[in-house]
Amino acid sequence: MRPLDDIRIIAIEQYGAGPYGSVHLADLGADVIKVEDPSHGGDVGRYVPPFQEQEDSLFFETFNRNKRSLSLDLRSESGKRVFQDLVRTADAVYSNLRGDVPAALGITYDDLAHVNPRIVCVSLSGFGATGPRRRQPGYDYILQGLTGWMSVTGEPDGAPVKTGLSLVDFSGGLVGALTLLAAVHVARRSGQGMDCDLSLYDVATSMLSYEATWHLNADWTPGRVSRSAHPSLVPFQLFAGSDARWFVVACAKEKFWQRLAKAIDLPELADDPRFEDFAARYRHRRELIEILDGVFDGEATAHWIRTLEAAGVPVGAVHSIAEALQDEHTAARGLIVDISHDRFGTVRQVRSPVRVGDQSTELRRAPHRNEHAAEIFSELQYSDATVAELAAAGAFG
Repeated sequence: MRPLDDIRIIAIEQYGAGPYGSVHLADLGADVIKVEDPSHGGDVGRYVPPFQEQEDSLFFETFNRNKRSLSLDLRSESGKRVFQDLVRTADAVYSNLRGDVPAALGITYDDLAHVNPRIVCVSLSGFGATGPRRRQPGYDYILQGLTGWMSVTGEPDGAPVKTGLSLVDFSGGLVGALTLLAAVHVARRSGQGMDCDLSLYDVATSMLSYEATWHLNADWTPGRVSRSAHPSLVPFQLFAGSDARWFVVACAKEKFWQRLAKAIDLPELADDPRFEDFAARYRHRRELIEILDGVFDGEATAHWIRTLEAAGVPVGAVHSIAEALQDEHTAARGLIVDISHDRFGTVRQVRSPVRVGDQSTELRRAPHRNEHAAEIFSELQYSDATVAELAAAGAFG
């Protein structure tokens, strides 16, 4: 038994945020049935370049392993009939559509409670089902701008910058997965399902975290800080060795600052009144960073990483993605997995970070569109005549 073997999810999802959340649930054993719109060729992620052929892409593979696929036109009456039959067997309907679309498609709890009173309907949209932006499409890049992320990312004298990865999408997917599990847990106890109205806007705004608290309570005005420095802790930022390779030093505790001073052969800095505690170092940060820059410029980055690691100071190189994937710790944690694929041969991916006990995770390639129709129809006990009738009525496009 895998942890989520007893959960079935009907996923009306596409592209990144929604599929990123459900792939972790699928890896844990949940039966994720991916409903794909036949009029649009299924999930748009199938067509994302590069490394894309016909309806397969490495982008799609990343987000959809361990799932099953069914083409279904939810706007047709026959398609709705099949969908409701699926809902009878399911724990959750999970979607990432525009905020006003679930109600228009008839996939909210009010629409489905008569079919399955315990069904959980999780909607992860750009802006949610309420508010003035509810009808707007929401994409990671736009949300990073609207919620202030870009105002604190990048160099002070440069343009606002988005994060290199789609962190709003990925975080939204994880919030969607967490919410789904919590809601199913409640529904199984009470026998009563519910709607869960989530939005990427809410997720991104909540991740402003302590900077939002500082602003709301103390009129703090966050801004971009040079060399990706922490907004209040010093030193906690990028430095470069004599070979101009970047590394991060992170003195998040007083003991780390004291160790750093000794490791660079300037123990007197630890007792200097200008640098004696967090507040003092923050006030005199320009002087301190100038001193440290001068020290670090004397040796190559590899030397400083070895020296500071040995001294117990948090430090790390700034790796390229290639270097990160080849790091010995990546290998030791078993983070790279090989999945057999009938078009691409072997697809190498990064595994889910979710670990439940010592369960090994069985991984299957992402499904071809409508690949699992026959077995799903069998599970619904549809006869050949019923399938033919539904097909003729346009249920499957």
